[in-house]
Amino acid sequence: MTTSHTTQSSALVTGAAGFIGFHLSRRLLENGWNVVGVDNLNDYYDPSLKRARLEILQKNQRFIFKHLDIADRAGMERLFEGSGFSVVVNLAAQAGVRYTIENPRAYIDANIVGFLNILEGCRHSESVRHLVYASSSSVYGANTSYPFSVHDNVDHPVSLYAATKKSNELMAHTYSHLYGLPTTGLRFFTVYGPWGRPDMALFKFTRAIRAGESIDVYGQGDMRRDFTYIDDIVEGVVRVMTTVPQPDPEWTGDAPDPSSSAAPWRVFNIGNNDPVELLRFIEVIEEAIGEKAVKNLLPMQPGDVPATAADVRALSDAVGFEPSTPIEEGVKRFVEWYLQYYGKDSER
Repeated sequence: MTTSHTTQSSALVTGAAGFIGFHLSRRLLENGWNVVGVDNLNDYYDPSLKRARLEILQKNQRFIFKHLDIADRAGMERLFEGSGFSVVVNLAAQAGVRYTIENPRAYIDANIVGFLNILEGCRHSESVRHLVYASSSSVYGANTSYPFSVHDNVDHPVSLYAATKKSNELMAHTYSHLYGLPTTGLRFFTVYGPWGRPDMALFKFTRAIRAGESIDVYGQGDMRRDFTYIDDIVEGVVRVMTTVPQPDPEWTGDAPDPSSSAAPWRVFNIGNNDPVELLRFIEVIEEAIGEKAVKNLLPMQPGDVPATAADVRALSDAVGFEPSTPIEEGVKRFVEWYLQYYGKDSER
């Protein structure tokens, strides 16, 4: 790995109005980067939340917003022409495991076609020195060896969302191998925090508890998740952005390591490495809100996995960082933001 960064570096962040994209863009702007943010502002969840995030970013003159769908081939080609991006971070995707069952084509359009457009843009760019992209802990699929390691085989996804993220890793490897494009995939583990997505458990549970409504708890509450606080995710991404992968001289096709390559390609886990049972997570939310939840205990839904846990040693070795924010602190910060954003008397 090599590290380089100048104060005038320019980054393209796709999904900039999304949860992680917003926080990353804000951090990069604070660090002196010029940021071009791309988002299609779709209505998978409340677009007004996305616009509110954008309003904050647009207060900085070094942020430029492009209302664009990454699946728009011609639009993406125009975006990259003469852009001067030194790093591209792809956080645009159709998210959500359960929604794949309702609308599978949305995942192919955004996560496969859109990602190909990004790869092609980077390939033909003379300035891009590193593509960083969001993968997901869901790629581990049917794996039951915990914690999940980047050295594990991940060929048994259990949702189309997971399959598209695994496909992104394979597509990126092809471009790293054929064109020498340095790429790094980041397998995020259940990201949460202020400005989070309304379709995620923390947001839905907080809203329902505040409104005196019951919450649906899948897997009878026994599922375990490696909840990872947004600031830890962003710190990891920023460090990875300026740590450009090099070909691994020890990699061999006789015993291929799934985490590295003879090409300039890497994948890392970014997780808290401290899995929490869902019922405990709900207890922490109750404590932060000061109210009790009424729970509907339900079986697991198709595409869900019983547990996730991240082995982050590879990330720590590469960039000297691993997430560590406890859920008690992270959930408290989320609830404080929620009450401020929606109002203490709101039951939205």
